Amino acid sequence: MTAHERFFCAEAARLRGDPLAGTAPYGLVWILVEYRAGWPTNGYDGLDLEPGVKARVYSAAQAVRARILLVRRQGRRRPDGPPRWAVLRYERDGTHRQAWGTWQSDKDLAQIVDALDAPGERDRPPVVLVCAHGLHDTCCAVRGRPVGRALSDRWPDLVWECTHVGGDRFAASIVVAPDGVYYGNLDAPSATTMVEEHLADRIHADHLRGYTDLTPPQQAALSAVLRHAGPSGRHDYVIEETVRVDRRWRIRVAGRLAGLSTFEVEVHGHRTPPHRLTCRGLSPASAAYYEIASLHVGST
Repeated sequence: MTAHERFFCAEAARLRGDPLAGTAPYGLVWILVEYRAGWPTNGYDGLDLEPGVKARVYSAAQAVRARILLVRRQGRRRPDGPPRWAVLRYERDGTHRQAWGTWQSDKDLAQIVDALDAPGERDRPPVVLVCAHGLHDTCCAVRGRPVGRALSDRWPDLVWECTHVGGDRFAASIVVAPDGVYYGNLDAPSATTMVEEHLADRIHADHLRGYTDLTPPQQAALSAVLRHAGPSGRHDYVIEETVRVDRRWRIRVAGRLAGLSTFEVEVHGHRTPPHRLTCRGLSPASAAYYEIASLHVGST
């Protein structure tokens, strides 16, 4: 196959107009493991670690539905000191907690298990994770690495390249954790603007895939509210009620601050026709998407 004939899933998704809102996977806990050598196709699962330690970390992660991501600093910069690990947690009350450590031998990674039960630190800046896992999906490298470079130049202490975060066809994809916010369809300029706005607590509907503590229909409803009412802070709106009938949801999104409205949003769920959804996936597959049928402004 020539380069001209090569399939790129992110390019195909843009041509199809695949909807972005409602595509963030659920998650409240992220485990980061800095790994400076080449990343296996299946990320952490493919690492050649001491089996007992590897299994303990994996089992503890499963117990809290944590996503384990391999991370590295962008480019050819030689990091100082031993590689790091982190546990990032989004609490239900909206607080964020982080625990960080270092590892030099496999057994040091067992500290992650203890950190999952520890409270962690508050008031640390979030981490910006840029999917650049080329062995998992070509588009993640082709589109993700330029974004990682641009963001690392601006915020070198906050930005890490990471393994697969889901939704290859929306590359370049970014996760801001432990805020639990997914963005997609980014390039270097739009990613820089988006992160700048996010760090100022102004989240825009453009490029927003969703909040990871919400269901996909709730994510789509909130994105529609932000598109209608303008950017807002991560916790400025709350889902007050969700009523489902078959593949339709009626969702009440309420502003938590004075002057913000309450919205009644009707969301319809659909399935796309089968498409090739990833660069590596050869078999066509269908994807869920969510259409905003109506949006009505209620009382303030």
